[in-house]
Amino acid sequence: MKRLRSKMTTEELADSLGVARQTVNRWIRQQGWKTEGINGVKGGRARLIHIDARVREHIMSIPAIRNRQAIYQLAEAPSLYGESTSSGLLPQIIDSLENLTLIEQERLQTLLTREGLQGFLTRLGITELHA
Repeated sequence: MKRLRSKMTTEELADSLGVARQTVNRWIRQQGWKTEGINGVKGGRARLIHIDARVREHIMSIPAIRNRQAIYQLAEAPSLYGESTSSGLLPQIIDSLENLTLIEQERLQTLLTREGLQGFLTRLGITELHA
């Protein structure tokens, strides 16, 4: 999925997805997405949408957007594992976790509960070998 900030206006989200603002407002009502008003804007019409896993999951469930996503993924060059270490690994890990769908989050939580952090790292093949 294109990078979505953690909070976006309905107009920003609509523009990034290529849909009408009214469509985004309908999704907010139907899906019960968390929003907050923008200070200084009268009438409560302007609001920020919290882009959480539920929002991402809904967006990816839309066939037109899911198909467009497949094209984006093919066009993107994979990033190297060590590239982000200069700016810190934690922000990259947090960003990756925030981009998981609810189902993926549940599966990861189950894996961590079942195998613990060491088991998780072993599955990723990044554990240290102790002599």
